[in-house]
This record gives sequence, structure tokens and C-alpha cells, in this order.
Amino acid sequence: MTGAFLTALFFAGNAVCARRAALHYGGTTGNFLRLLLAVALLAAWAHAAGQGVGGGALAWFLLSGAVGFGLGGLTMFHALPLIGSNLSMLIVQCGSAVAAALIEWLWLGSRLSVAQTGFAALTLAGVAVALIGPIPQRRHALGLSLAIVSACAQGGGAVISRKAFGLLHAHGFFMDGATSAYQRALGGLAVGTIALLVVRWWPGVEPANPGVMVPAPAQKLPPWVWVVLNTLLGPVLGVTCYQWALRNNPAGVVLPIVATAPLLTVPIAWALERSRPTPRFWTGALLAVAGVAGLSIAK
Repeated sequence: MTGAFLTALFFAGNAVCARRAALHYGGTTGNFLRLLLAVALLAAWAHAAGQGVGGGALAWFLLSGAVGFGLGGLTMFHALPLIGSNLSMLIVQCGSAVAAALIEWLWLGSRLSVAQTGFAALTLAGVAVALIGPIPQRRHALGLSLAIVSACAQGGGAVISRKAFGLLHAHGFFMDGATSAYQRALGGLAVGTIALLVVRWWPGVEPANPGVMVPAPAQKLPPWVWVVLNTLLGPVLGVTCYQWALRNNPAGVVLPIVATAPLLTVPIAWALERSRPTPRFWTGALLAVAGVAGLSIAK
């Protein structure tokens, strides 16, 4: 479960950085830049100390990356400027946990126990209590729809990764998290590149950027710093730990733990953007932590 906990921590910081990058560069370009940098960094490890593009499950990891990294990341980047990092993270992380559990059950037959189901529900309920509130008018249907699509795509990508790891295990092959993240990132970069070309050819396809910037001190950093931080915390460190967790645990268990990332995002945003968490946040945090603790020991 260590990989899932680290994933939640890295994803929490990643959300704040991703929104900064999306506001500066636009969703499509911001997503493409972080995937391009992620592939370069992960390739250095995978080809020097990992398995490169070997292992026998490359096609599955590419598909997982195209769905989760590509479609999921692209729609997430467009949702962030429209409805904010907190609401986007809530929908994506919680929705992906539910989607992954359902897909894994229908496709791979990996059922959760009654205890695991209960603790997963408690975790998601805690996240919902902490972050759900009145939705301002500016948070329109497009942003909500994009976040829902991202949740389904990231949940599906997680289950496809489980399928890939199952294939590797059946052949007695071990693959480290960074190498599998690299193979996934290649699939995501392919989708990100196609999306960027489409936007360049048909500029009207991309939703307009609301242009709401972040208060000091966050906006003092140059835009490229947010891309680098977004890449390191998300596709590199975050997804490496994510793959590590999925290699040894069902997606329906891993994703509810990762779903606590929005709770960790709030104090990070508090430090960077001077936004104070509400009493609702602390109540939800206690519920979510209890759910995560239960998931860690439930059989």
C-alpha cells in the first residue's frame, strides 16, 4: 500500500501545478508539454536501468497510457481551469475509483470483499464531504463533463495496467514501476500529440481559457516551472508509484486510497495560494483517513 499512499501525496501537489500550467499554456499544450518531458525523463531510467520497451506487455501499457494518460490527462487539463483543482480532483479521483472497481469486476472478475467495499465507500464519502459544496455559475457543465470523462478514462487505464501486470506475472516477468510508467507515457504522448495537432489545425476546437490567475506567491514562478513540477509530481514520481501499487493490489483498492489526493491538495493550495480549508474539509479528512486505514488492513 506504500505505493498508493505516495501516489496520493504526489498527485496532490501535481493538481496545483497542473492548473497553473493549464492556465498559462492552455489544456492541450500544457498536457502535451508534461507528457513530452515525462517521456524523456522516464526513458532515461527505463533504457538505462529498466526494461525499456520490453516485457511482453507493451501493447497493453500503451493502451493504458493512451486511455489514462492521454484521454484522461487531456480532459483533466481542460477541466482544471473551468471548475478549479479541488472540484476537478474530487470528480476525477473518486470517479476513477468507482469506474475502476466496476470495470475490473466486469472484465477481470476481481471482486472486492464486503469490508473493502465498505471502507472504499467511506473513503470516497469523506472526500465528498470535504470538497463538495455549492457550485458557482462559472463552473459550467463543460468542465463537469470533462472531469467525468477523465474519471472514466483514468479508471479504465488503471484496470488495463492491471491486465498488463497480470500478463507479466503469468510469464514470470518482473517490471519496475518507472518502466511501466514510461511505456504508459508513450501511449499518452501519442494521444497528446494528436490532440495538439488537431488544436493547431482547428483552433476553435479547444475551449476558451477563463484566464483566472493565481494570487501571489504562486504566480511569481515562471510558467515553465509549473510544467516541470507537474511532470515530476504526476507522470514521473506519481505514476511510477501508481504502477508500483497496481502491480500488487486490485485497482478497486488502490484507487480509493489515491482518491484522498484532493484532501492533501487543499493544504498545499492553502500554502501556495492562501486559500483556507473549511471545517467541512477537516470532517471529510477524518472520514477519508479512517477509510484508507481500513482499506490497508481489510481482507
